[in-house]
Amino acid sequence: MAVTPDSTLLEKLKKGQNVYGTCITSTAPMWPITLQRAGLDFVFLDTEHIPLDRAELARLCQIFRAYHITPIVRIPKPDPYLACQVIDGGAVGVIAPYLESVDQIIDLVGATKYRPLKGERLARFLSGKEQMPDDLKQYIDAHNAGNICIANIESVPALERLDSLLSVPGLDAVFIGPHDLSVSLGIPEQYDHPDFEAAVLKIIHTTRAKGLSIGIHFSLEPERQIRWVKEGVNMVVHSFDVALFAQRLRHDIGTIKKAVGDEAALGEGPSLVV
Repeated sequence: MAVTPDSTLLEKLKKGQNVYGTCITSTAPMWPITLQRAGLDFVFLDTEHIPLDRAELARLCQIFRAYHITPIVRIPKPDPYLACQVIDGGAVGVIAPYLESVDQIIDLVGATKYRPLKGERLARFLSGKEQMPDDLKQYIDAHNAGNICIANIESVPALERLDSLLSVPGLDAVFIGPHDLSVSLGIPEQYDHPDFEAAVLKIIHTTRAKGLSIGIHFSLEPERQIRWVKEGVNMVVHSFDVALFAQRLRHDIGTIKKAVGDEAALGEGPSLVV
């Protein structure tokens, strides 16, 4: 089989190599080439918090793939039918949010690695109660080659069940949701709190010990990303378009105003939660 940009990303993850991406919320046509020129491996498209309809999402996935940038989509809720839907539209990686049970991860694996199988037959294959015929296995493997299955771990219950959650065969990677995790821990947005840092370290080290890849999404300073890469993160999900634009614009306008004597209070920045 010919090597494609999508399978290359999955191979990098299987080898534990570092890959780099950002979150894009805009459908403007200049973003894909901008990300390509930045040397990114993947784009994170979030339909949990961002109002992207199915047609817009499919268009973005196809365009980013044409620029050799792998589209990874977070679906609005843990739902294998939604996972299949975004793959049908062009997504390569699928993230399901707020996973807290083994069954939820099994469902996600089934959607990303075994489509178009569904229902009772799929459940029997996934549970090991029935062996998949060779012809069907060859078809399923080829049909889903390169697909990436990613679990969002972002709550205390998920932390408590972490070992069993990450032991499901077919799971490729974990994304840490720092905002929801901090809220679940009872320390909202306190990203330097010892309890938050201990939770992140536990997720990182457990994930890497299972041979899986791990990412964490921050829209704050790059040094925060560097710190977690040094602890084992290999999927760098840095910021998103609105935050990057706002941060740079505030900096530049502030510099100009100061230089010409027009200092004034700057407005509040956008929410950094995605």
